[in-house]
Amino acid sequence: MSNVIRLNKGREKSIERFHPWIFSGAISDRPSNIAEGDVVDIVDHKGQFLARGHFADGSLAVKILTFKDEVIGATWFQKKLSAAVAMRKALDLPNKKTNAYRLVHGEGDSLPGLIVDVYADTVVLQPHSAGMTASLSMIVEALQKLKFENIIHKPIGKQKPEVLLGSVTDRILIVEHGIKYNVDVLRGQKTGFFLDQRDNRKLLEAYSKKKSVLNVFSYSGGFSMAAAKGGAVKVVSIDASQGALDLADENAQLNDFAELHSSLKVDAVPYIESMDESFDLIVLDPPAFAKHKSARHSAIQAYRRINEAAIRKLKPGGVLFTFSCSQVVDRDLFASTLVSAAINSGKQLQVLHQLRQPADHPVSIAHPEGEYLKGLVLRVME
Repeated sequence: MSNVIRLNKGREKSIERFHPWIFSGAISDRPSNIAEGDVVDIVDHKGQFLARGHFADGSLAVKILTFKDEVIGATWFQKKLSAAVAMRKALDLPNKKTNAYRLVHGEGDSLPGLIVDVYADTVVLQPHSAGMTASLSMIVEALQKLKFENIIHKPIGKQKPEVLLGSVTDRILIVEHGIKYNVDVLRGQKTGFFLDQRDNRKLLEAYSKKKSVLNVFSYSGGFSMAAAKGGAVKVVSIDASQGALDLADENAQLNDFAELHSSLKVDAVPYIESMDESFDLIVLDPPAFAKHKSARHSAIQAYRRINEAAIRKLKPGGVLFTFSCSQVVDRDLFASTLVSAAINSGKQLQVLHQLRQPADHPVSIAHPEGEYLKGLVLRVME
């Protein structure tokens, strides 16, 4: 018999709206022997079945896998992953000009706790829950049936990546909108590359002709290469990691952009505040300044400071691509922070675009928390 978790009366409302999370405060009763990652059944206060999911011993107690009374096993994972592949094919991913994309985006693909990214012929799995880690063998089996031959497990934290199937080199050559990138899937950030910015990099390309471009928190130079392809006359990548900048320089060489690209290892905020130079276009794509609500206030201050500094260094008519990937900073809060930055800088700004993650990073309409990436393209009025 399955482990059964009973909810307090009235706490089934979120499940009826298909929200995929159960918090510990909603639980009235659970067996004492449930282990982290176990599959559990959720029932209402009368014992009626509501959902099935993975248990975690924390505030977020259950990530729901299904609202149906169905077995969570190899066949179930095969069905879910096949559906994810079919959806990406409908998006024309992969294609001749782009062969790196997200195959599974957690709750957005009804696989909470699982990220699957594809880089050319290599798949990188990143479980974000004990339940998905325990399910790896079934996930690999399903992916193998779907003709993926090289599979890496890249855990969060300090555990080393492991090759689960096939073989993997320390550099994987991908193409995105016709631009070549070397991706370090074993040691790079996240799964190796920030695939969620693909559409936004393409938009930046269209703004870059004859422009001087500063890419802040550049990592391996994704936005920098897009700017160079778009016809920028000068592209500067800055980051605190020399390893990331080495990869950016490598990517510039790959695409014959080395003559107009340079990189600089600096601490971004003080560097921008102190630099004499101004730019036509600046990209701000920082890491998440806040991963928990307790850090939200300090994150807002950090976003305001870096954006204010960047706005001051834009030429009249200059354009700012600015982003937040902090889940606890919503779109309205981010926008109001930018209003403060603009006021403090003494400049008027026009909103040209509101940006988000691409369609291969889908968001369940019942789980708005899945929309973590928000961005704005702002122009300094002359």
